[in-house]
Amino acid sequence: MSRIGKLPITIPTGVEVNYNNAQITVKGKFGTLETKIPETIGIKHEDNIINVSLKNEVRSLRSLHGLYRTLINNMIVGVSEQFQLTLILKGVGYRAAIQGKEIVLNLGYSHPVNIAIPETVLVEVVQNTTINLKSCDKELLGLFAANIRAWRRPEPYKGKGILYKNEQILRKAGKAGK
Repeated sequence: MSRIGKLPITIPTGVEVNYNNAQITVKGKFGTLETKIPETIGIKHEDNIINVSLKNEVRSLRSLHGLYRTLINNMIVGVSEQFQLTLILKGVGYRAAIQGKEIVLNLGYSHPVNIAIPETVLVEVVQNTTINLKSCDKELLGLFAANIRAWRRPEPYKGKGILYKNEQILRKAGKAGK
């Protein structure tokens, strides 16, 4: 039995959870999320508590127990509070701006980089070098942040690139450090 999977999920006020067949839908003040759940996962909804269980204890299915409990919990937290990520552009001339439904990044290339913003993600640019991302969908938020970061990964010699907030880069000595 999974240690994470057997923990109960408490539903905060203002969040509505519906479970039909193999589909779970969560509605809150920041949006609506839905996902499919395998038939081997059982969900018990009592009062303001959800318990996730396995219908049969097969080794290959036990790994899904904790996974789907975490996915459901992330959906509930996302629609009630939202998830937030902060990216920092570190480098000479690196800056970001929002134009319509795109984020425009100047990252030292000969051309600006245009990235389309997904509908459920809120993007805010602070001081040209700090990008705040908010969304109720944790998976989509992480994927969008990774797509932005892929244009300039942090490099270990000068520490330039697109970093997550509070990320530490292990620096290398380079040629002069022999």
